[in-house]
Amino acid sequence: MTQTHFGYRDVDERDKSRRVRAVFDSVAGKYDLMNDLMSIGLHRAWKAYAVAVAAPKPGDSVLDVAAGTGDLTRALARRVGPRGCVVHTDINEAMLTAGRDRLINAGLNLPTALCDAEALPFASASFDLVCVAFGLRNMTHKEQALREMARVLKPGGKLVVLEFSKVAEPLRKPYDWYSFRVLPRLGQWVAGDGDSYRYLAESIRMHPSQAELKAMMKDAGFGHVDVHNLSAGVVALHVGLRC
Repeated sequence: MTQTHFGYRDVDERDKSRRVRAVFDSVAGKYDLMNDLMSIGLHRAWKAYAVAVAAPKPGDSVLDVAAGTGDLTRALARRVGPRGCVVHTDINEAMLTAGRDRLINAGLNLPTALCDAEALPFASASFDLVCVAFGLRNMTHKEQALREMARVLKPGGKLVVLEFSKVAEPLRKPYDWYSFRVLPRLGQWVAGDGDSYRYLAESIRMHPSQAELKAMMKDAGFGHVDVHNLSAGVVALHVGLRC
C-alpha cells in the first residue's frame, strides 16, 4: 500500500481522490463566496494576471484543468472569441456542474468534461494553452498530471499554473495564524465546514515550493519555465513552454 498526504495526514494514495472529492462536494455551493472572503477579493486579481500572462489569442484552443466554478474559463473564452474553444474540465462533478451553470448563465456554451487530470481524455498536441488554477496541489500524482498537460499541448504551447505557494519569510507567522485560526472558523461559519478549509490550509503547506514546482515542470517536458510570485509568494504563477 503506497501512502500519500491528505493535508498533514498520510492516507492510501488510492483513497486521496475520494477524500478530495468529498471536500469539494461539501464546499461547492459556497466556493466562490469563500474565495472572496478568505482572499479579501485578491483571487480575482490573481486570476486576471494569470489570463494576461497566458495571453490566449483569438482562435486558440484552450484546456482549463480543475476549472471548478469557471472563473478562469469564462475569462479565457472572452480572449479566444467565437473562433476559439475553451474546454472546461474538473474531476469533481459538483464543482463542474456549478461551473457549467455559471458559464451558461453568462451566455457561454462551452464543452465541459468530467475527467482526471492524471489521465486526460484528449489527443496529444490538441491545445495551444493549458491552464490550471488552484487545482494542482490537490492531485495525487502531480508529476503525472504535469506530463499529461505537456502531452496534450502542441509543440511550443504554454502551460499556466496558478497555485498557492511558499510565502515570504517575514509573513510566514501571521499567514500561518490566519490559515489555521481564522480560515477554518470562516469556513464553518459561511460554508458549514471548518474541516475542509483546515485541509485546504494544510494542503498549501504540503505543496511543492516555487523552485520545486519549476523543476517538476521541466522534468515533465517544459523547456522553459518562468515563476511569478504574487502577494509576497502567497500565490505563484508558473508558466512553462512545451518543448
